[in-house]
Amino acid sequence: MTLTVAIRHDFPDFKLDVDFQVPPGLTVLFGPSGSGKTSIVNALAGLLRPTQGRIVLDDRVLLDTAQNICLPAHQRGLGYVFQEGRLFPHMSVRQNLLYGQRARPAPGDQDGLEAVVAMLGIGDLLKRRPGALSGGEKQRVAIGRALLSQPSLILADEPLAALDQARKDEILPYFERLRDQARLPILYVSHSLNEVARLATSIICVEQGRITHAGPAAEVLADPQTALTMPGAGALLQARVTAHHEDGLSELETGAGALFLPRIQAAPGSAVRVRIQAQDVMLSKGRPEGLSAINVLHGHIRDITLDQGPHAMLSIQVGEQILLARITRRSLNALQLERGSPCHAIMKSVTLDPGTTGI
Repeated sequence: MTLTVAIRHDFPDFKLDVDFQVPPGLTVLFGPSGSGKTSIVNALAGLLRPTQGRIVLDDRVLLDTAQNICLPAHQRGLGYVFQEGRLFPHMSVRQNLLYGQRARPAPGDQDGLEAVVAMLGIGDLLKRRPGALSGGEKQRVAIGRALLSQPSLILADEPLAALDQARKDEILPYFERLRDQARLPILYVSHSLNEVARLATSIICVEQGRITHAGPAAEVLADPQTALTMPGAGALLQARVTAHHEDGLSELETGAGALFLPRIQAAPGSAVRVRIQAQDVMLSKGRPEGLSAINVLHGHIRDITLDQGPHAMLSIQVGEQILLARITRRSLNALQLERGSPCHAIMKSVTLDPGTTGI
């Protein structure tokens, strides 16, 4: 299922003009606050009618201003998860969930409810009211309500923004499950690189109402030009868990060598991905010796991009994957690095923590 979006809208002090496609999987709309992400999602949901536009979900036209077509929100068949749960306070969790089924074209079935409850781990909450739930529990119920409406697409507008880090860590695995099990396209708004790295299968970067970059997550995050504009930028490495060691480290195989992380909750053989921040990568022309760092991958320089200041962003080919390293121009010149130069990328294991690992 593919979503095609082309919209223009003039706000009093801002112009939105975007044209993109959302493929299957979880696509993150990424960008700073005020860049137009929520306006895009609201236009998709039918909460904002753009000045000009066309929105098509597979063969269903949701909006075509040229043909004067604009389906109301309740006819679009989309599920929306807001920053706050927006649950009905006078209803129990069970009643809130069942309310989502009212929008379905056919009456809901108990099996569907039980499957969603099991996936989100909210069976013990069914008799409670929203006032007795934590922020993370409310968001899980909100996700369940959206799912039970049998949507063709899930919209999630910064669903973790109102939560503290502990609650974010609680919710992220459920979005991973939603991505992997629900088999629905998901458009997820965020300005958190940690969320992007953990969840995204594709990324659409938005800045000042325009699309600046779009594509598969690994490609976008490994693009040096993109990385230069992202504080805390880093590439995604695909890996597989090979062992959990007695000293508390988990060993991952990347295809270019092993990485060691503080123990992660994934069985040997599991596929994982790790974001390694460019600023946490050091480079050496020869294999380093006498260092405490145990994560070293061999590769070669694929590309060099200079910023407007004293730094350079280097794209490192490690096996079949790309790693980014942000170093000073002085170091670049001192090491005499250029495209094609062999090198070793050195990373401290403390920068590769479970919070940046997505399964």
